[in-house]
Amino acid sequence: MKLKVLTLLFAITLTVCNAQETRPGPQLPPETGESFKVGIAGFTFAKFDLDKALETLKAVDVHYLCIKDFHLPMTSSDEEIAAFHAKLKANDVVGYAIGPIYMKTEEEIDRAFDYAKRVGVKLIVGVPNVELLPYVDKKVKEYDFKFAIHLHGPDIKIFPDAEDVWNHTKDLDPRIGMCLDVGHDTRNGKDAVADLEKYHTRVFDMHIKDVTAPTKLGYSLEVGRGVIDFPSLVKMIRKVGYTGVCALEHERNMDNPFMGIAESVGYFRGVIEATK
Repeated sequence: MKLKVLTLLFAITLTVCNAQETRPGPQLPPETGESFKVGIAGFTFAKFDLDKALETLKAVDVHYLCIKDFHLPMTSSDEEIAAFHAKLKANDVVGYAIGPIYMKTEEEIDRAFDYAKRVGVKLIVGVPNVELLPYVDKKVKEYDFKFAIHLHGPDIKIFPDAEDVWNHTKDLDPRIGMCLDVGHDTRNGKDAVADLEKYHTRVFDMHIKDVTAPTKLGYSLEVGRGVIDFPSLVKMIRKVGYTGVCALEHERNMDNPFMGIAESVGYFRGVIEATK
């Protein structure tokens, strides 16, 4: 047990140190040996450009980014998309999905699927109006993409938690599922670990964050400082055989999130090592 604690502390310290200075070469292996991957959700960098986002990913040795349209606009030309991917590749980063994208009309759904096709990803993280789900079902069949509905806790009326997304999608095409945001699920009074076990067949993406309380008043903070049981979550990820990305979505101090990102990635990686 003492060795596992030391491993956890070392992972946190190393990740934070890497974020404070630029060093040649990776300081942590890009993969953990697990079937799932550690990534970062693009929304984390809502106040920063792509160069700063990639600089941060390099500092914490993360190689998977969910693409937000403020870094790659939906109106981008094919040449701009190619340049975007070239920049990611130069930084050893893969843009594995797009979103979240809000969709209130069929035209907005069409645009999102066309955008995903041009970007070259097969996973859309989206928030469609509930009445549009039959149309999403049609588009998923047409494009053979996975569509992960991002749940938002008690903040908006639709898709507050994993159970709600499951109830809306269980009878639709099996390629329609959820982005399990463990923080928002918890803020809606749910157990994110239990929900992953119940609904894992429809979990196509995960947003990793911690929160202060299992209520609407709970707010986001560094992973490991809140109420979510991350050792149990990581064990459940292994148990259900999740193979997607665990993308940190850091929403605390978004004007200067960098130390919080480093601490959160370090803690999460430490838990991965300590629970093996």
